[in-house]
Order: sequence, then structure tokens, then C-alpha cells
Amino acid sequence: TEGYVIIVLKSCGAVVQEEPYAQTSRGTELEGYCIDLLNELAKKLGFTYKVHVVKDGRYGAMDQNGNWNGMIGEVIRGEADLAVAPLTLTSVRERHVDMSTPFLQTGLGFILNKDLVSHESALSLLAPFTADMWVGLLVSFLLTGLCIFLVSRMSPSEWADPDKEQHTFTLLHSFWYITGALTLQGAGPHPKALGGRVISAIWWIFAVVLLACYFANFYAMIHTDKKHASIRTFSDLANQDLIEYGSVEGGSTSQFFKTSKLPLYHRMYEQMEKRRSFVSSTAEGMKRAQEGNFAFIGEAVSLDLAVARYCQLTRSEEVVSERAYSIAAAPGFPLLKNISIAILELSEAGLLTHMRNRWWSRSCKEDNEGGSLEAHDLRGLFVLLGLGLGIGVLLALLDLGTSGGSSPAFKSYCMCHPISHRAAACNPFFYHRLFFVWLQIVN
Repeated sequence: TEGYVIIVLKSCGAVVQEEPYAQTSRGTELEGYCIDLLNELAKKLGFTYKVHVVKDGRYGAMDQNGNWNGMIGEVIRGEADLAVAPLTLTSVRERHVDMSTPFLQTGLGFILNKDLVSHESALSLLAPFTADMWVGLLVSFLLTGLCIFLVSRMSPSEWADPDKEQHTFTLLHSFWYITGALTLQGAGPHPKALGGRVISAIWWIFAVVLLACYFANFYAMIHTDKKHASIRTFSDLANQDLIEYGSVEGGSTSQFFKTSKLPLYHRMYEQMEKRRSFVSSTAEGMKRAQEGNFAFIGEAVSLDLAVARYCQLTRSEEVVSERAYSIAAAPGFPLLKNISIAILELSEAGLLTHMRNRWWSRSCKEDNEGGSLEAHDLRGLFVLLGLGLGIGVLLALLDLGTSGGSSPAFKSYCMCHPISHRAAACNPFFYHRLFFVWLQIVN
């Protein structure tokens, strides 16, 4: 078997140029997706190879004089037999070198910092709180209404007319009363018993703090700078002028925008030219995107890696100009046909997908993109409400146990009901008075 000279694009720094295609590990040894691909091809076809890193760190673009730089230039000049990298298959490159069957499919997208993206929703009024928070509020509302209703039943002072078996706080009115507190308007009449007043006071404190948190968080979410507008497509990106955008200078991405016949993409290229917002490498583009106020346009498969590694980045929903990555070889290279067949076999066997999953795995946890308040953020407020409900119910029980038998309403009940009910309800003992409360609730 013949030993071939193969060039790759090396990674460097925290945000690598072409991680995970080829990167240095354990000193000078290279590893990555492209290295794994080379190893599989070498095993299938029985050839040996040695690798060197492209000298200028570029893929390859043709200058005005027709000379190529980067990997394509080294292949044309005979300095390497193959160029293995995320090398986009284009008609211009195909005219000057031979290209293999694609080993990866991709398209053009852009990445930017998540802080520059707002996620609008028809349910934006619910956005200040998380779903768990809303469930907690609903439970608190129902529990408070039931507690006020029960306390009003147990407390003799809540009976409106001693001559009639009637009390103010029905179940419906109890919920109406606490709903009025949430609007900061109130809904009379107010509780008379000490237990009911304690619950009422705690609920008012709960409502005031809750509303303050809601409106403060809601204001913070909607009152953002214009640059935080929703940017999901290339049209969104082109129709604003507060966020810069750019691609790798001289690469296939910038060439696409330069030669595009669509007015939108050509206008974007003119804007990049005007602002000189091109970057020298993928690494620089990703770094600027992390720093904020910059959208880096590149090939989606490389951008997906950046999003997987750096959780503050997000990729555009739109992907345009679908394209493929191929291996480049000098014209007439004898092994290229077999390499193309081997790539198809690896794809059919699922090995290409396996390698991609290995090198594109996520290394970060999903962050909560919104600024929604969660239940634990206001746990002190819920604890306060719980204490208030408990104290209110306890006071109502004490009120029932100490003064229930002497109230006019209670005496009226004892005089007007059958003796079977009276025997239990008019007994002076505390637990028999609870039986009186139960009868009022079921009646």
C-alpha cells in the first residue's frame, strides 16, 4: 500500500477552528471526526497515510490572478494528495480539483447570543411565572378561600343575624373576597372573627408582594432594548441594523452571499462589505457571537457544535443553501473513486452517524431561556401564607371552644332544631361543638 500525504485543518484555543473534525490531543496527536473517517477509509481500502496541518489555516479560495490558497491550493500544487476537512463541495472547487462523495450534509445558518433573542408567545401574560409557580398560586388561592369559609363557619362572631341561621362568608363569597384582594380593590364585608382577620391580612400581604413581583418581572421581560427583537431568520437579521453579522472572509459562505441572485442575500453581503464585519476564521466568528451583539453566519453543522459546547449560543431556525462536505483530491487521483464508494458504505452501515453523535455530543445543560420566576424564588411568601392559614384556623378553633356556646346564633340554633341535633350541638364540650360546625357545613 502506498503512503499518502493528507492535510487537515487543525484546531486551536478554547473555541476551536474546526473542532471536532481535527484537534490536537496528547501532545501532537490529532483526533476528531475527520481523523476517525480517515482511519475507517484506510482500513477499508488498505492504505497508509501521514497528516500535516494546512499552513495558512484556510480552506481554499481563488484570488484575482487565479491562484488558490489554503487546502485546495496545496492539493493543486501537489503538496498533498487529499484534503480532509469540512470542505464544502462547490462548482468552482470541482473545476480545479476532484471531490469525493459527500460525508456530511449541511446548510447555512447563523448563531448569536441567546440574550439577543426574545421568544414571543400568545401566552406572554403568563411568562413572568413558570408553570410550577402558577400551579402553586392556584393551590394557594383555593386553600385560602376554603380556610376563610371554614373559619367563618366555626367562629360564632361571623353570624350576621342571631335570629336567622345565616352567616356572611358563604363559599362563593369567600373566593370572591380573596379575588378582590388580588385586584387591590377588596370586596366587603370583611371578616369579623380574629382568625378570619389574620388570614385576610396574610392574604393581602401575599397578594401585594405577588403582584409586585409579577409586574416587575413582566416589565423587565417586555421593556427591553430594540436590539433584543426576535431574530430567527435571515430576513430578520437583514432588516435590522443594531446587530452586526458576518462570515469567514473568502470562504464558501461569503461567496454564496456575494454571488447570490436573491436581493436579500446580496444586500446582506453588501452590508458585510460596508461594515467590514467579516472574520478571519470560524473560531473568531464563534468568539464574537459569544461576546454578544454579533451574529456569525456559517455552515449549520459547525454552528451546531458551537451551540452544543457553549450554552449561551443559539442557532437560527432557518437553514438555507443546502450543501455538502467532501474530500478534495488532485485531478486524476487513483483512489478517489474507491474513497467515494467507501464513504457510501460507511453511511449505509450507520458509522458516519455514530461518529457524528460522538463528536457533536452536548456538554452543557439546557438553561431556562426566559426570566420567569419559579416557585422556590418566592418560597418565603408561600411559607408566610401557610403560617397565616394555620394561625387563622387555630384561632377559629379556640374561638369556637371558648365562646361558641354563648353566642345568640348558637343558642338560637339549639332552640330551633330537633332534639336529636340539639343533644349533640348544644353540649358544652369542645368536640360536640365541632359537630355543630359540621352540621352547618353540610346544611
